[in-house]
Amino acid sequence: MDFNFTDEQNMLRDTVAKFVQNQYDWDTRRAIVKSAAGWRPDLWKVMAEELGILGAPFAEDLGGLGGGAVDNMIVMEEFGKGLVVEPYLGTVVIAGGFLSHGGGAQSAELIGSIIGGEATFAFAYAEPQGRYNLADLTTTAKKDGAGFVLNGRKAVVVGAPWASHLIVTARTSGGQRDAKGVTVFVVPADAAGITRRDYPTVDGLRASEIQFDNVKLGADAVIGTVDNGLPLIERVTDEAIAALGAEAVGAMRTAHAMTIDYARQRKQFGVPISSFQVLQHRMVDMFMHVEQSVSMTYMATLKLDESDEERKKAVSAAKVQIGKACKFVGQSAIQIHGGMGMTDELAVGHYFKRCTMIEGLFGSVDHHLRRYETLSLGEAA
Repeated sequence: MDFNFTDEQNMLRDTVAKFVQNQYDWDTRRAIVKSAAGWRPDLWKVMAEELGILGAPFAEDLGGLGGGAVDNMIVMEEFGKGLVVEPYLGTVVIAGGFLSHGGGAQSAELIGSIIGGEATFAFAYAEPQGRYNLADLTTTAKKDGAGFVLNGRKAVVVGAPWASHLIVTARTSGGQRDAKGVTVFVVPADAAGITRRDYPTVDGLRASEIQFDNVKLGADAVIGTVDNGLPLIERVTDEAIAALGAEAVGAMRTAHAMTIDYARQRKQFGVPISSFQVLQHRMVDMFMHVEQSVSMTYMATLKLDESDEERKKAVSAAKVQIGKACKFVGQSAIQIHGGMGMTDELAVGHYFKRCTMIEGLFGSVDHHLRRYETLSLGEAA
């Protein structure tokens, strides 16, 4: 398997790395998170119009750079290093995935708006009772002439306060947990009948609780096919998990580097604590967890276009490794820094918080262990 990057992919990495280094330093990031908006639309425009980052994974005939999942992986890793809060995951990876794979009457136009930086998206899929079951839906979309009427509630919709559009999963037929009967819709965020309660998350992002009350949708709001949306949701969610793994790698690399630098400066008993063998061993263990996560993320990304079973197994295996690594690297970084590691002023605590959130997004370690076991053993599991 070839793990070498193309010249174009290396150029993309250099472009994103320079953007993060020059325009997303730690003080800038803290100011963004503490601002009323919680993000910088002007930087989003820079990504779109000056750097072309938002078009990286899209086909050239849609106005993109002709890349794919590997390009998303590269961008997300560099964004992880800077803890970039702008909604690349929700807009480019998730919404872009739904629109590219699912099609629909509005897909080409909306992808063009994403590439141009005019449209931002949030993925409204989680419900309080659903846990990690993507088919467990009480939100309904009932037929109304040629269109639908949407009712229900979605929880922890990350990026919703910034979104111009929502990707919403709803039940159009069948029972609450049936695999069949799930449909995906694109919904304008300002549509009549939508109520939001916005709040900050522990890792510096913004999220919303969203209520849909008789939201009227046209037939062109459907992404994919009616009643058969679950396979599409699973595919795009797996792509999001692979991209999250890359973000985690970037965040863990930076937290590890910060920990090494701090251990070289911090003195105890007259010598740097980096000279203590037990801390040396701990930092080597951190390094190994990061490198194993790199390998698993590469594997998951390269298998996204294989069969459903192979894709799911690779993604779940990667999520297990990344979840364990996020916990170990994050907690070790805080432990070596001591109490000051959790202060707001010190960056390493914010990397720990983001890694902790990534650990639970789209399924915990236990959930993906069970998923991998079921896929591998079938009925024997």
